[in-house]
Amino acid sequence: MRSSPVNVFQLVAATIGALLLAACATTPAPKHNPLATWVPSPNYNARKAMLIVVHYTEQHSVQESLDTLRSQNSQGPVSAHYLIGADGRIYQLVADEARAWHAGPGRWGTITDPNSASIGIELDNDGASPFATTQIDSLLVLLADLTERLSIPRTQVVGHEDVAPTRKIDPGPLFPWKRLADAGYGRWPRGELVTPPAGFDAWAALAQIGYALDDRAAALHAFHNHFRSGEGDALDDIDERILYALTKDR
Repeated sequence: MRSSPVNVFQLVAATIGALLLAACATTPAPKHNPLATWVPSPNYNARKAMLIVVHYTEQHSVQESLDTLRSQNSQGPVSAHYLIGADGRIYQLVADEARAWHAGPGRWGTITDPNSASIGIELDNDGASPFATTQIDSLLVLLADLTERLSIPRTQVVGHEDVAPTRKIDPGPLFPWKRLADAGYGRWPRGELVTPPAGFDAWAALAQIGYALDDRAAALHAFHNHFRSGEGDALDDIDERILYALTKDR
């Protein structure tokens, strides 16, 4: 029997609470070098995540993905901070303050080492199927927790393809970015799309919202997957109107 939305959110909230308690219980105390005298200064901070990167696993079960994320794939050792099953269950594999190996080489705006500046969330999905509603429900609950608790701007939620357009295509054109935007996460054009003024530079706007332009075709393909569900091959007037709306709202 399908759970009601209320029960789903209650279950997800309880799961997150249990995971956070478990993390607190198992996190070791900071280690101090025994060769030195410990004279602590307050002038430091921990690794701070500034970005959340969403992936799909491109595998066929949660257990397969849990095994991979704790070992390696064809490119070597791989991990992510969180994995969300199609049933909405949330798993945490790496502490929020630690660097997980999920994004690889890439860039988003001024962030040139995504692994060091991001939280990675994997979604159990084979890459060709629609995302389960319950799974996205859980993702929204997790995004609310992470952006609030870690002070990550809500606009800083992107896909793996956005930060690595020459290498990756996840979470792909089937991912419901509009639903995330309606809940306040990521970027999405607001209001009626209008023709930009004369002189508007669409490529500069694409770079302004975060895309690297080393390979313009790859960047545009990633943009189309994110904002147009994969529609379009060349930069056209629809892209210009979307980009104008996105940059006008910044």
